[in-house]
Amino acid sequence: MEGKRVTAEQVKAVWAEEFDRMAQAAAEAMNAARDGAIIADSEEPFRDASAEFRRGAYEKLLGLLQDTQEAFSPSSERTSVQGKPVGDAPDDQRTGGG
Repeated sequence: MEGKRVTAEQVKAVWAEEFDRMAQAAAEAMNAARDGAIIADSEEPFRDASAEFRRGAYEKLLGLLQDTQEAFSPSSERTSVQGKPVGDAPDDQRTGGG
């Protein structure tokens, strides 16, 4: 991966909401468990919350990486210098001028 990289601080910031959601679900699962059946009553809800955290956290991390890379993309600077296309596009499609 070349270009700009994400930092641990950025990851913590985008994961905070996901972590809070998982912590809330874990607390609810533990508090809802019956005496003598804590594992049986809380294991599956906690596993579901953990899986949702992993999915959401990974999606946010991918978005952070994409945003970071696009913010420093060399191609983002070229578009302001490039003029309107002249003639047909390389794929023989019309450029939209008529």
